[in-house]
Amino acid sequence: AQHERHENSILKSDNDKLRAENNRYKDALSNATCPNCGGPAAIGEMSFDEQHLRIENARLREEIDRISSIAAKYVGKPMLPHSSPFSQLTTSTHIPTRSLDLEVGSFGNNNSSQTGFVGEMYGTSDIMRPVSIPREAEKPMIVELAVAAMEELVRMAQTGDPLWVSSDSSGEILNEDEYFRTFPRGIGPKPIGLRSEASRESTVVIMNQINLVEILMDVNQWSSVFCGIVSRALTLDVLSTGVAGNYNGALQVLTAEFQVPSPLVPTRENYFVRYCKQHSDTTWAVVDVSLDSLRPSPITRSRRRPSGCLIQELQNGYSKVTWVEHTEVDDISVHTMYKPLVNTGLAFGAKRWVATLDRQCERLASSMASNIPTGDLSVITSPEGRKSMLKLAERMVMSFCSGVGASTAHAWSTLAATGSDDVRVMTRKSMDDPGRPPGIVLSAATSFWIPVGLKRVFDFLRDENSRSQWDILSNGGLVEEMAHIANGRDPGNSVSLLRVNSSNSGESNMLILQESCTDASGSYVIYAPVDMMAMNVVLSGGDPDYVALLPSGFAILPDGSTRGGNASVVAEGEVVTSTASNCGSLLTVAFQILVDSVPTAKLSLGSVGNALYEVREEKAKEGVGVFSW
Repeated sequence: AQHERHENSILKSDNDKLRAENNRYKDALSNATCPNCGGPAAIGEMSFDEQHLRIENARLREEIDRISSIAAKYVGKPMLPHSSPFSQLTTSTHIPTRSLDLEVGSFGNNNSSQTGFVGEMYGTSDIMRPVSIPREAEKPMIVELAVAAMEELVRMAQTGDPLWVSSDSSGEILNEDEYFRTFPRGIGPKPIGLRSEASRESTVVIMNQINLVEILMDVNQWSSVFCGIVSRALTLDVLSTGVAGNYNGALQVLTAEFQVPSPLVPTRENYFVRYCKQHSDTTWAVVDVSLDSLRPSPITRSRRRPSGCLIQELQNGYSKVTWVEHTEVDDISVHTMYKPLVNTGLAFGAKRWVATLDRQCERLASSMASNIPTGDLSVITSPEGRKSMLKLAERMVMSFCSGVGASTAHAWSTLAATGSDDVRVMTRKSMDDPGRPPGIVLSAATSFWIPVGLKRVFDFLRDENSRSQWDILSNGGLVEEMAHIANGRDPGNSVSLLRVNSSNSGESNMLILQESCTDASGSYVIYAPVDMMAMNVVLSGGDPDYVALLPSGFAILPDGSTRGGNASVVAEGEVVTSTASNCGSLLTVAFQILVDSVPTAKLSLGSVGNALYEVREEKAKEGVGVFSW
């Protein structure tokens, strides 16, 4: 009772202060004078629209001044001629460095060896580094472009018809005529030869807005969470770290490579600025916009119009995320098998970003859960063991995703085959990496379409009871699940430790680490053989970074068709028609093998690829056994 009386006294005192401050504001408004003539202010004579525009212009001018003064702190001189003394005061506070410790995996991993650059470099190196940091003369234009992009993103996220038109078959469609009327400036007209892709998606995720913002503004965490989409990313320059100890007002210049998990879909490289802004106590926004307009290139294949997300805080640690993706791309090199997927926006659109974010937030929440049921003996209940095993599984997934796509960092070779069944192979040398076995590593990947639904394929591949039908590592032995960690609401999202009980008494049993994950955009089944002694250390809470992994697995994507009848996708005059009868899945298979030497690796290129192709052809003729290779 004494404590409550003390709190009431404090609240009453605060209330009195607010009331006094409110009265001062009322007096100031009642005595307002015109700054030009000194007479009474005649606000009523101004139209509502004109008053609104003037307020909006003043707010935008103030925001540009504030960001410019922040950036000037880092570039050593004022950036815009209209910087105000007030805005310069906001930069005097020291901004501490931040890192978000999300407890699991490499989220928040600020290892100095990875700072600023994410993505495993196979084959060639430093391919993205020729994109230089912005010149001094370009920074004022970058600031103004970022401010305009933020305004556009917020309006794109909140505006409905006529900007976004609802469609029964493909969700919301952007009305391009209305878009260019609403946003006449932007980054200029669409270049000839590029196709527009625009999508918007909303969901509620189990993470608060502050943690979401930190994930998006840290290139390491962003690339880790979206490792299936972001193959590589590099921070070129930081114009502002924000104010008040958070990312409000942060400006970063980045270059990134976006991918689909298949060697048949070219990656998209973008050079862009990322800007974060807090709009209210419960609303944040993060926007990306390409900087190609500053340095026009005759070979631009992809650029991002204002894209990003609006984050609104909800109760109990949840957030509503509205994601907008708006790009212009030359996708003529996309394989015809993947055209429907790309044209419907399922490959690079907002739905894939939102689905991935939702799944990763569930993964994090599950990993930190303390009320783990103890009824099932295979469920890992030790917090340390769960954390170590999830960190190891995350590294396995990131390694798989960075090596399965058509990244320009990969020196892929194509084996002689026909049509869409080409097998892409590459070799690389693994040395002085505690996370990989030393030697020559052979990687092979291929993609093909099968007339089976995505869920059925996913359930078949992740089920340990059917593993002996397709996994040569099991060698016909019984596969048993030893340990299990649930990763979300869907039972398919889990990390498992499998033991292969060899049918031959002379052979030792083998352990396989597997992570399976699924969401609205696709599914993965990724696995790697692991050492039994090393896994005992991991399950006891030991460091998983020194466990050698060579991950293999499957990426399963929808084929872009719609069930329940015919559907046509129009993309710049090209019509792709699909029917319910041919609705299936796009399956990418990738695996890695450790070979003894370079000559052995070269010899294996032909033998492995041709064996894959021949077995696939035989099994395809059988129909039912299409998975068994």
